[in-house]
Amino acid sequence: MLTTRAVQDLSLVTAGTPWARRCALLGALALGSLGCADDGPTGDDEVGAPETETSPETEGSGESTESTESTSTSTESAESTESTESTDSTETDTTESSETGGGPPPRLPLCGTAPPEGAELAPPLPTYAGECPGFIPGEMNVFDTGGGAREFILVAPTDIREGEELPVMFMYHWLGASANSFFNKAEVQYAADYYRFIAVIPEGREVEDLVPFKWPFAVSDLDFIMEEDFQMFDDVLACVAEQYSVDKECVSAMGVSAGAMFTSMLASRHGERLSSMISLSGGVGGLIKPWQAGGNVMPALVLWGGRDDFCILIDFAVASVELEEVLEANGHPVLECIHNCTHATPPFEVPEDQPELPTFAPAWEFMLAHPYWLEDGYSPYDDYDELPSPWPDWCAMGAGAAMERVGECGGSECQ
Repeated sequence: MLTTRAVQDLSLVTAGTPWARRCALLGALALGSLGCADDGPTGDDEVGAPETETSPETEGSGESTESTESTSTSTESAESTESTESTDSTETDTTESSETGGGPPPRLPLCGTAPPEGAELAPPLPTYAGECPGFIPGEMNVFDTGGGAREFILVAPTDIREGEELPVMFMYHWLGASANSFFNKAEVQYAADYYRFIAVIPEGREVEDLVPFKWPFAVSDLDFIMEEDFQMFDDVLACVAEQYSVDKECVSAMGVSAGAMFTSMLASRHGERLSSMISLSGGVGGLIKPWQAGGNVMPALVLWGGRDDFCILIDFAVASVELEEVLEANGHPVLECIHNCTHATPPFEVPEDQPELPTFAPAWEFMLAHPYWLEDGYSPYDDYDELPSPWPDWCAMGAGAAMERVGECGGSECQ
């Protein structure tokens, strides 16, 4: 078996992104993460401006919260000194434990670290048939691709360093929303600055485009419409890679509700380049097209709002469980999260000892924990007795393993 479960050598980890370097110096997450921010979000842009709707436009996306400012210089200096000392001892322990086959869980994130010798790497990035335009980060871009002229928001760190390779996350919004809604509610600019990644947030289509639910996933949707969205994924990824240095080993997709159901279609039918997938109140079966086995075996985060997660003829509790079952049957590791807020914003909470974390830190950390080259059927979270911070106690590895959250909620946001 490839040594994907071994703790990464310090020299390899520190060769990754700035966030990865700092996290590595803070030691294994099992020992407690002290916060791994580089810089907070800077600047304003048109895309991030609030939309005109007065009511929440969501079916399970994240609530927007104010981003916490970076810690003081003196605090960072103290952390650096403390973490360097911690790393010296951890490095010694790592070498010994790797030889004996035991030891602490892997250091995370693994995206940005060197793959083990002989690991299966992601296929080459796609190419675009035309001439790639220059995409403008922080704004709505129009691009000629599958289905004609399509729109998407591109988000990149505001301070990209020379030689920095960036993971890419494709994000598909929910039915009553837009790319801008997802950008705002998920605090994507702050997350991209903090965790060092590029986000692509496509705009869904309309009924006149033969896409009544924004994304093609329903059994009534025509296959060629779905292929157009797959083509958009390839074309945007190809042109983003022309403009930025992209880590092809860390390309992921996330969707919410309607977007989550399309994410399952993308992962199962066109996921040969995906290293992981995230389904937030999605699923397969019933009115949703089935999972199509045979693609890349990737880890999946499957989350829903408990037994009453229901919206517009779809029981998302049933659909999510069916997704988990087919994932595990085909060798995909599943990290399960069940809250009790029905079809609404996942109630992730920032840990008190890590106030600088983005609100939806678990989603971004899931992406960064799962590069493409991991052995099929394996997640580094398998090696933790309990999921490390910032994961809440209503998440666990394995289908049927999570205990439903208990506590107050704001009620369904189904529209």
